[in-house]
Amino acid sequence: MRDIERRVAVAGAAVVGVAFGMGRFCFGLTLPDLRVDPALSTTGVPDAMLGLIAGGTFAGFLAGIVGVPLLAARRGPRAPTTVGGVCGALGALVVVLAPSPAVLAVGAVLAGSAAGWVWAPYSDLAKVLVAPERRPRLLSFVSTGTCGGLVLVAVVAVAAAGAWRAAWVAVAVCSALAALLNRRWVPAVPPTPVTERAPMPWRALRAPALYAVVYQAGTAVAFTYSADVATRAGLSSGVRPLLFVIIGVLGLAGFSTGAMTARVGPPRVAAGCLLTIAVSLLLLAVGERSPVVALLAAAVFAAPYMVGAATLAVWTGSVAASDPGRALSAAMVVGALGAVLAPIVVGSLVTTLGLPVLLAAVGVLCGLVGAGLVRSRST
Repeated sequence: MRDIERRVAVAGAAVVGVAFGMGRFCFGLTLPDLRVDPALSTTGVPDAMLGLIAGGTFAGFLAGIVGVPLLAARRGPRAPTTVGGVCGALGALVVVLAPSPAVLAVGAVLAGSAAGWVWAPYSDLAKVLVAPERRPRLLSFVSTGTCGGLVLVAVVAVAAAGAWRAAWVAVAVCSALAALLNRRWVPAVPPTPVTERAPMPWRALRAPALYAVVYQAGTAVAFTYSADVATRAGLSSGVRPLLFVIIGVLGLAGFSTGAMTARVGPPRVAAGCLLTIAVSLLLLAVGERSPVVALLAAAVFAAPYMVGAATLAVWTGSVAASDPGRALSAAMVVGALGAVLAPIVVGSLVTTLGLPVLLAAVGVLCGLVGAGLVRSRST
């Protein structure tokens, strides 16, 4: 691996790891504790509000995705990654200081937007800085940086012993440090003139976009409610973060995404990810009956979550090699709708239907779409 490739890989993994592994999913990890924090609400934060905030964090993610191509077209693909680091740091700081659910929501949404700003630009950076045959490996490495973020925020949560604001302090600090590293190690790449862009193959992007919708919905629900299920299963606040450690460690399977997609094709890998996520959600649906089942659900979820994220980057890059960043952004914009709506729908219906039924329903949806992709001939 050349020095420039190594630097981009490490800096990108750090930025994506903090934005995704920490900022985007810290709300779900801290949800059981902030729900009953009297400093936020003397009567407790209701489920509908929690679902709305969770959906809002993914709405912030969507806003970041939309902003990426606009900013990258003017300042180059590194600029959005810097904006993402700033959003992550400021948003987490607002959460730390939040005196009410409304202020917390603003900070969580801003922190959630960081993930939208930072992911797609690395496809364009890889296009300019890395040889074509090495791009899938680089993108797999960058995407799998999320594992480190998940483990780190979980370790902080354990050390904080239920002080949920401490986890958000870690998000703020790490966001700033990752942004500084990225500015130092990733070269500034000039924007691609609009006149030089090839037409986007929208028809070929339909299958990745469908996959993105269901994948984002499934993972958003899993991360939002896994700690809640673990709490109902009897895991204490000091043990619950083990869920994120499991996902982070086993999610290192994402490093092999490049090899897997080269061997069987991105659609087949994507299908396998959705089918496995379906199994994990079905386990999570019955997880409150046993802490062992709740932990098993996290273990099953880990690899398809990380492989699934990297697969989307590889898949969109393979169907739109001339403009991979814009292709990934397009698929993520559509996919983010699933991430926004799924937690809101679950939060609004949980008192009526119960969380297990809703988790199972999302799992079945993932399974059905995954089964459909098995038959796909898309590349």
